[in-house]
Amino acid sequence: MEKEFYAAAAQLVDAHIVAQAQQVASSNAAPARRLVESKKLPEAGWREEDIEALLRNCAAMDSNNFGNNVGVGEREARVISPLVRRRHFGLAHGVGRSGDIAAVQPKAAGSSLLAKLSNHLALDALREAGNTEFEAALVLPCATGLSLALCLLSVRNRPGNAAKKKVLWCRIDQKSCFKGILLAGLEPVVVSPTRDRGVGSPPDHARLLKKKKAKGADAPPPPPPPSGLGDELLTDLPALEARLDALGDDVLAVVTTTSCFAPRAPGQETSDSSSLQHERADDVAAVARLCAAREVAHVVNNAYGVQCARSSATLSRARARVGRCVDLVVQSTDKNFLVPVGGAVVASPDAALVAEVGRGYPGRASATPSQDLLRRELQRARRALDDAAARARLANDKVTKFGSMLFTRCVSGTRVVAPGKTQVIGPEAFSGFGRVRGRLPHRQGHADRAADAAAPTCA
Repeated sequence: MEKEFYAAAAQLVDAHIVAQAQQVASSNAAPARRLVESKKLPEAGWREEDIEALLRNCAAMDSNNFGNNVGVGEREARVISPLVRRRHFGLAHGVGRSGDIAAVQPKAAGSSLLAKLSNHLALDALREAGNTEFEAALVLPCATGLSLALCLLSVRNRPGNAAKKKVLWCRIDQKSCFKGILLAGLEPVVVSPTRDRGVGSPPDHARLLKKKKAKGADAPPPPPPPSGLGDELLTDLPALEARLDALGDDVLAVVTTTSCFAPRAPGQETSDSSSLQHERADDVAAVARLCAAREVAHVVNNAYGVQCARSSATLSRARARVGRCVDLVVQSTDKNFLVPVGGAVVASPDAALVAEVGRGYPGRASATPSQDLLRRELQRARRALDDAAARARLANDKVTKFGSMLFTRCVSGTRVVAPGKTQVIGPEAFSGFGRVRGRLPHRQGHADRAADAAAPTCA
């Protein structure tokens, strides 16, 4: 309230009581003032009533909530249902304008302010998670697949890219990303992963020993423990490089993934490797190096990755080792920030590229995903996101039934993969869908029909 109000109130009741109330009101308003000034996550989480007060105060800045407003245009934020109005705190203008989803709306100063704050808090959260190289973030009102399509279209709209149609996609058995490429009117080129042969396993050591002896060198040190059973999958960098060279100037972008379902392999780092693969991630650093050498855009599907410190480190490592991180990174809001489905955060070390994504969105948009993220982050406060990676394997004759058994026992989020499934998406038929390869080896004594069941990495 204005100072004049408290001055007038002091004429009606005891001045010292009014002064105390004014002091408390000023203290309650301080978090909102600090938020607008710093544009950072709060050090301590806000109370629900403080968040509601911020929303109501911002709603009062929108023209549809002016007491004497007469809206005669087509975009006047008319809401006839009181229930719907209360759900949105009277914030009905949405975000953006027809030419830019990040633009300020003249009729909606409050809604525009909340959208700007949400973008800033999203960027601060990504940096806190370890992605300090990001310079801008934008909360989009669409989930991962559609957001990836918008990113690819923004890359294609850059000068010199209009004729480029091919997108190299490091295969993961999830439909959204692949369909996003198709929706953008581009041609996906699938690069399947390669099997982990067991880096540092005894056979590899024997070959190294033979090579050393042939050169008259000293024997190598004892081998490290085997990295796995050869049943996990890694980015096939030689195949990706061969495709890049073969397709040449037709390649618009490469799409990789930081976190995925099994059988993607947790990583190993050896003395001769230039990057580290872990948490079932693509080798983002090595792919970034290939893209940088050929001036090809690199878009990363980081749908699950913000909550996982290792996935965030994967992106930062690319920046440190290659001098270039990636062009655009897409994060799901529901998976990483635990809000309702419907939003994604697009981030980049290149603020201009994020701005191009915003300008590419057609029309205004719902403010709900942006405001949900804002409310969540104001309550969360400044603390690292938990790394909740989980992994499980089993063999069962009735693997598809096992998923329903878990669900009926209130265990959700697991993924049971039955062998032999073929999934058709657009022009492609993926054999062994869910395993990322048609067949995978299993532990000795397990039947070939055994199937993997795994919770989403970091979910």
